[in-house]
Amino acid sequence: MKAMLDLVARHKAGTPCGIYSVCSAHPLVIEAAFVHALASKLNVTLIEATCNQVNQDGGYTGMTPDDFREFVYAIADRTGFPRRGIILGGDHLGPNPWTALTAENAMQKAEVLIEHYVAAGFRKIHADCSMSCADDPVPLPEDTIARRAARLIRIAEDTQAKVGGEKCVYVIGTEVPVPGGAAEDLPELEVTTPVAALATIETHRLIFAENGLNDAWKRVVATVVQPGVEFDHRKVIDYNRAKALSLSRAIESLPGLLFEAHSTDYQTPSALKHLVEDHFAILKVGPGVTFALREALWALDAIEQEWIAPERRSNFRQVTIDRMTAEPRNWAKYYHTKDAELRFDLQYSLSDRIRYYWPDPAITAAQETMFKNLSDNPPALALISQYLPDAYAALRSGGLSLSPANLVIAHIGATLDGYQAACTPLTVVSPEPAYA
Repeated sequence: MKAMLDLVARHKAGTPCGIYSVCSAHPLVIEAAFVHALASKLNVTLIEATCNQVNQDGGYTGMTPDDFREFVYAIADRTGFPRRGIILGGDHLGPNPWTALTAENAMQKAEVLIEHYVAAGFRKIHADCSMSCADDPVPLPEDTIARRAARLIRIAEDTQAKVGGEKCVYVIGTEVPVPGGAAEDLPELEVTTPVAALATIETHRLIFAENGLNDAWKRVVATVVQPGVEFDHRKVIDYNRAKALSLSRAIESLPGLLFEAHSTDYQTPSALKHLVEDHFAILKVGPGVTFALREALWALDAIEQEWIAPERRSNFRQVTIDRMTAEPRNWAKYYHTKDAELRFDLQYSLSDRIRYYWPDPAITAAQETMFKNLSDNPPALALISQYLPDAYAALRSGGLSLSPANLVIAHIGATLDGYQAACTPLTVVSPEPAYA
């Protein structure tokens, strides 16, 4: 796909440019991405779905790839962002949702997954076959991972040839936690070694060639590595460019290839800028923007508590916590605390398992009540300044109209500011504040 290939060519020619990928299925997050792109005068926006969010069985969102495309396009049309500027990406596409099956059965499901994504118009494809299935050794040999990836990319190539449109670009490799984030507290991370990164690339190149995928190989734009960034429930491991220097330099001699950095959520603006400058030029953000969504919704709940009569309040925050407590399936294997600590993790864990609960009917109904309350009786500016200062600034200086949705979108947009600055050449990032 031309937009991605052009980006890679510019970066390889010496311009420290990049692109950030918003990986979320929440309508307010997607809308915030488009509103932010329009305000930033971006021609292209990358929106991705993971194999667990969206697949032929519906995923945890209930959406197929066709459904997700129409969902995204409808939001773009409403905001005025042109469809032609949207790159749809599929992340971790492979057997991950079906690892309880035998490898062959899981791969057959993965083939259908890839076919559906490409047929639906997704053109940035991360083929990830690194996970072991029911009858596999742990860990999988590199050769097996690459052969399974080539098998899926053959499906992608054949599907694109059948449906038409731009050819796909591909991302290989995975040195990150499984989709959804790390399940346990993390120690300091080891940066991928240059030897390991180059071995992954060469293994894939040879196996692509064996399988007649030389043309597809020319459209492999990135490999996923671990540059030393991650987060768990309560801490962030920040990017240290000195530790990643040899890895960064290793990609410079390979034409057409950059690094894709996952789990960049919660990195500082200067760290994001350094990542792009060091050739980790595709930045993925997921929980970081949904965490900002939760912050904004909690802030609206606090405003409602102060502004709306008790008998009319939605009690949105408490409804959400009650539903999470009653239905623990999406957090039970991640959070092992109890009582007050568990209540804290349910709300504030950086892994943001709360994002799985927003479609719950009771939570949706409470949100609608809260939004209606604050639309019918707009809160005083002082309360917005108190609880949503970034949105307050947008109201006062940017002409933002006062609605609950706009306040949420403005708050999420503040998170995207750092990504946009990092991906734009010659952008000066303010130094991090120094505290006495």
